Amino acid sequence: FRTMSFADVVNLSLNETLVRSINTSLTLLIILTTTLVFGGETIRDFILTLLIGVFFGTYSSIFIASPLLVHWYEWEQKRK
Repeated sequence: FRTMSFADVVNLSLNETLVRSINTSLTLLIILTTTLVFGGETIRDFILTLLIGVFFGTYSSIFIASPLLVHWYEWEQKRK
């Protein structure tokens, strides 16, 4: 890994964990959707909030956090 750039290491790490992250999130989304449909009225708003949070959390950790980390690292390297 010493010869790879930081962006390449982040890309490799993301590719290695991508399937696992998506599978975990999809499993949780299926469970939450089932609970939303068959659950009681008292937990409906809570489950809907969890659904939205899991969806956007997964999206942001894959498509926003990684590029932001690389950009931040490159910005820090320019400052030195």
